Amino acid sequence: MAVAVVVLAGAVLVGSAVHLLPQLRNPFAEHTEEHSGPVLLQSIVELSRYEAASGSFQVVVDITTSSALPSFLVGSDTLFIGVGTDNAFVDFSKLKGDAVKVSDDRQSATITLGHAQLEPATLDVHESHVYAESQGLFTKINDFLSGNPNSQQALYELAQKQIQAAAAKSTLIADAERNTKAMLVGLLQSLGFKTITVNYAENPAG
Repeated sequence: MAVAVVVLAGAVLVGSAVHLLPQLRNPFAEHTEEHSGPVLLQSIVELSRYEAASGSFQVVVDITTSSALPSFLVGSDTLFIGVGTDNAFVDFSKLKGDAVKVSDDRQSATITLGHAQLEPATLDVHESHVYAESQGLFTKINDFLSGNPNSQQALYELAQKQIQAAAAKSTLIADAERNTKAMLVGLLQSLGFKTITVNYAENPAG
């Protein structure tokens, strides 16, 4: 029994060695990396776009409706807390021409990108909620008879627009451009480039 175990273990070791042998590289073989402008440009374009930054936002929406009648009869006042997110990305898909320039010695590269953009804001309907609400008597009755007394579609839409506006005023765009630059610098350094410059312009294609 002991002999059989030793033989089996030996067979496993031999099999592992045979499996590893094809993975060994010839230390004298030459390896060439292509860093030319067109190839590098195509590689960046294939990334399509880079989701570079994400932000969470909370907004307060106050909607008041009124009429000529007293507010205790007709009208409403709703305080809504909207919670959502927005993402910023850099689009690589339309880069062409001189958007990527590589020096003759392939030590330096300059990349010109379009500015980061915001995706449409997304409202988290589970976290968003009505904080306070008051309605006139006739308004309550009308909402009840309409069969949809808890409709919040208008509140959702307004909250989403306010989150979009808040994202536009935030540092999300700047963060996305900074993060994209850091990603590209790290990528090109791993390819052997020593000096990498990343610029942003309205028309990166040139």
